[in-house]
Amino acid sequence: MKKVILSLLFAVVSMGAFAQFEQGTKYVNASLTGFGLDWAKAPGFHLGIGAGAGYFIADNWMLLGQIGWNHQDGANEFQLGAGARYYMKDNGLFFGGGMRYGLWSAGGEAPVDHNAYLTPEVGYCFYLNDHVSIEPAVYVDMCLNHFSDYTKLGLKVSFGYYF
Repeated sequence: MKKVILSLLFAVVSMGAFAQFEQGTKYVNASLTGFGLDWAKAPGFHLGIGAGAGYFIADNWMLLGQIGWNHQDGANEFQLGAGARYYMKDNGLFFGGGMRYGLWSAGGEAPVDHNAYLTPEVGYCFYLNDHVSIEPAVYVDMCLNHFSDYTKLGLKVSFGYYF
């Protein structure tokens, strides 16, 4: 009898643990990227911040919009993008991808670069409670028009809220 009750209790708890991935769930996040750990052609300090909002159009599938800012050795990039994520319901692992537009400026009279990026990422959701998560991820920003100058591989940490 103990085994049956314990099994039912475990089943109920595990089913509710990933209710965040259901159709109709909304999502917002804030993220830190780079931390000087990303790989790019130009060495030096890299740091970025971003914000995003998403909506689950189907179970495990989220559409996501993003805005962000990156700083790299005196130059700044402002970003705007959209993408999608697929969440593996069994373990919280997610795979994402999208497109992003970036506007690089070094300030003053320096030239401005307009870039388009493909942005695949792989991450994991660590849930602190039913709504709040910490989401570390590995990402690649593949620059389509200046590949060797702006493509980078990096780490990011996001704080997400599911409602």
